[in-house]
Amino acid sequence: MAFDFANVLVFALISVFFVFAFLLGLGWLVRPKAPTKQKSEVYECGEKPIGTAWFNFNPRFYIVALVFVIFEVEIALMLPVVLVFKKFVKNGGGGVAFFEILAFVLILAVGLAWVWAKGDLDWIKKLVTPADRDASGRNA
Repeated sequence: MAFDFANVLVFALISVFFVFAFLLGLGWLVRPKAPTKQKSEVYECGEKPIGTAWFNFNPRFYIVALVFVIFEVEIALMLPVVLVFKKFVKNGGGGVAFFEILAFVLILAVGLAWVWAKGDLDWIKKLVTPADRDASGRNA
């Protein structure tokens, strides 16, 4: 029994040695070491970088991306249920499965309607100026 554990230990040590000695050590010896100013520059698809890399994105891009991810997850979660729906119907659980699917889709539809009503899916939003507001502070 101890011999079996010793075999595993030897193989583990050899693998750690291989990773550090050959992959890291040999790579350090073989790779070229000729740093230049051009090699140290930021690479942007072959173009010279213009300006700073730190600028703010419009949050609308993130909101649209999150809505997209939510509906992609919906498809991923819905597919297994749809694939076994016939088995649910044969076993007498078709109504329960259908209403579970319907509730799931309705919750997501309400979420989509809410995002759409807020105007977060519009790429170009109308800027609201103080002159556009009425006396109550709402948009005219």
